Amino acid sequence: MDMFSPYGFGLGSHWLLYIGVPLILGIWAQIRVTSAFRKWGEVRASSNITGAECAQEILRAAQIQDVEVVETNNFLGDHYDPRDKKLHLSSNVYHTPSVAALGIAAHETGHAIQHARAYAPLKARMAIVPVTMIASQMLPFVIIGGLFFHLTHLITLGIWCYLILLVFQLITLPVEFDASGRAKIIFARREASNSTGNVINWKTTRTK
Repeated sequence: MDMFSPYGFGLGSHWLLYIGVPLILGIWAQIRVTSAFRKWGEVRASSNITGAECAQEILRAAQIQDVEVVETNNFLGDHYDPRDKKLHLSSNVYHTPSVAALGIAAHETGHAIQHARAYAPLKARMAIVPVTMIASQMLPFVIIGGLFFHLTHLITLGIWCYLILLVFQLITLPVEFDASGRAKIIFARREASNSTGNVINWKTTRTK
């Protein structure tokens, strides 16, 4: 591992640690999210409404009329797109009256409420999304090229890409927690299932 010591601004043999630990944590978080979804996806919500119906009720309660709830075929691909004001719910969430489906739908609807209320951290995240997408696509190539071909300038570029992604994640944290908080408040007002509110917390571990 001494071959890495001249690179990465003195990080030396710790370079793989800085790359490997975030990668492992990301995989672990994804496994936890998938496991939680499958577990709570088998529990029927007492309100007996689907994820799509839940999202529509919350939007009406928040007096938001210009957001469309649509179905997507991507598993756990649920997200709110502020560009076209569409709330995308995966099929398992859109059609299912489970606790997990309502938790996810409520959380994503929270992002729509943030957008309607001009929530500052959400606006900041939206502003750096294009740069973040470029950085995430470049990072694997510049890291591999820099380490295996001993190209120092590529490693420097990789560090900048990593920092951009880190800033994005730091901005994302308050956005995700705030979306869950907004969803819980609406749920309380709408007298939805008490068990659903607890599930919303694990949804915050996912990044859009």
